[in-house]
Amino acid sequence: MPRAKTGAMHVAKVVSRQGGREYVSYLLRHSYRDGAKVKHQTLANLSPLPPEAIELLRRFLAGERFSTVGEGLTVERSWPHGHVAAVLGTAQKLGLTGLLDPASSRERDLVLGMLLERILQPASKLATTRFWGTTSLGQRIGVEEVTENELYGAMDWLVERQEAIEGRLAQRHLKAGDRALYDLSSTYLEGSHCPLARRGYSRDGHPGSLQIEFGMLTNAAGDPVSVEVFPGNTGDPATFAAQVTKMRERFGIGEIIWVGDRGMITQAQIDGLREEGGQRWITALRAPAIRKLAEAEHIQMSLFDQQHLAELEVPEYPGERLIVCYNPLMAEERRRTREELLAATERELHKVVERVARGAAGGRAGLTGEAAIGERVGRVINKYHVAKHFRRAITDQSLTYQRDQARIDEEAKLDGIYVLRTNVQKEQLDGPEVVRAYKSLSQVERGFRHFKLTGLEVRPVYHYTERRVRAHLLLCMLAYLVQREMEKAWAPLLFADEAKLERPDPVTPALRSAQAQRKDRTLHTADGYQVHSFHTLLQDLGTIVKNRIAVQGADAQATFDRVTIPTKLQARAFELLGVPISAL
Repeated sequence: MPRAKTGAMHVAKVVSRQGGREYVSYLLRHSYRDGAKVKHQTLANLSPLPPEAIELLRRFLAGERFSTVGEGLTVERSWPHGHVAAVLGTAQKLGLTGLLDPASSRERDLVLGMLLERILQPASKLATTRFWGTTSLGQRIGVEEVTENELYGAMDWLVERQEAIEGRLAQRHLKAGDRALYDLSSTYLEGSHCPLARRGYSRDGHPGSLQIEFGMLTNAAGDPVSVEVFPGNTGDPATFAAQVTKMRERFGIGEIIWVGDRGMITQAQIDGLREEGGQRWITALRAPAIRKLAEAEHIQMSLFDQQHLAELEVPEYPGERLIVCYNPLMAEERRRTREELLAATERELHKVVERVARGAAGGRAGLTGEAAIGERVGRVINKYHVAKHFRRAITDQSLTYQRDQARIDEEAKLDGIYVLRTNVQKEQLDGPEVVRAYKSLSQVERGFRHFKLTGLEVRPVYHYTERRVRAHLLLCMLAYLVQREMEKAWAPLLFADEAKLERPDPVTPALRSAQAQRKDRTLHTADGYQVHSFHTLLQDLGTIVKNRIAVQGADAQATFDRVTIPTKLQARAFELLGVPISAL
């Protein structure tokens, strides 16, 4: 080969035609200048090589430089990202920032981060400052550096705007003539400094702990509108009047249909609603009131020969309709439970009888004395709340007991029967619709379960000041608003029953649709996706990672981000949310 002359090598594409056919060749050439002329020296015929090899050589000779896979690139940092994008995208769809405050501020961003964090990974405020840096949340909301005191300050900022926030929610979800659902729950506190902390009836199984009560107000569909905190010893009915005042004065809605359980909307509360004027209610009667109706023969089993509900108007409830319902499954469950409790009580009473017999015989571990025996018997029969069903005879050295069968039979007549009372006109809501409206209280109860059992972790409350406790409950309610929206959108991928079968008989329990039963049985959707709970699906999205990549040898600013390509399941989850993948 002749001595190479000064010049450059390149790949030349040569097209020739012969006999009506076109031939393409790729030649490795050396081009150089010889005086005023440019000459080309062919060094090799590259045509036998694969096209990708020819293209790679062409780019290399043109000045492009290559490295092996991964060489020259460094992953500086990785942040779990997909779950953050899903929750934040839903919050943005709901217009949550404008709901918090129309004006942009750092406090608003911090509150947004705290309520989203309650869905992703609820924690203390100190842990929250750490958590935001371990995911992309801090970057996405523009708050990467935050202190614990800033978060507490943002909580104070939030509680000052609670009335305005709830007013905007009421505008979204309520109007005159709608149904409003209201119920009360409680949760316990750590420490003893909160002025709201009291000892009262604990729904959490912590009877010895200080607690608070909190009531949630929603629309008929269960969309949360307001949450209010009360001292821990406040009775259910005492909180109701505040909701009526709030609806009229703060929300500007004068006429509403209130739906509350028998412990919430009592006769005293109904008297107050009558004085208000324009108010409607749907509630239920307590057992003694139902018993009186039965004794007056207003309620008879013949009412349910054709259907499981009947409508009555009786003089004791002027201007109201009574919807009497009979649930045979509930009746059977009540009979079974009563028999189990009676049998369990008899077993415990038999042990007391044996101790009394040993005491009368002077044996060890015996029990004597009418007062001591009576105290022990009282503990036994009150354990399962069936004291009224037993007759007892106690002396200093004897104990006898037997079931009060007549009383048991009398109570059993009302098994499975409950009575709703309402002043809503039949033209507005017929009997079955009244039953459905009352059963919709389960929407509020579902919210309480989310607060306590499905990840929002409202309990226990660690805050000491009243303002922070109120802010904590408001954060949980707003987080529930977002999580509820996500669960509705994700229903096809969750164990939820999205079919919502219409029941002709609203008294009997709801049945799961064939589609939902198939998901339960196969653990897969009809599309072949694995069925998830809300939190396992959220965890799956968390495997979508945002990576910060740096180029070795390049300027320090030469970094770029790359996000994991979503799986089919993850892409489907974002599609159902209405959050575009491009938002990642």
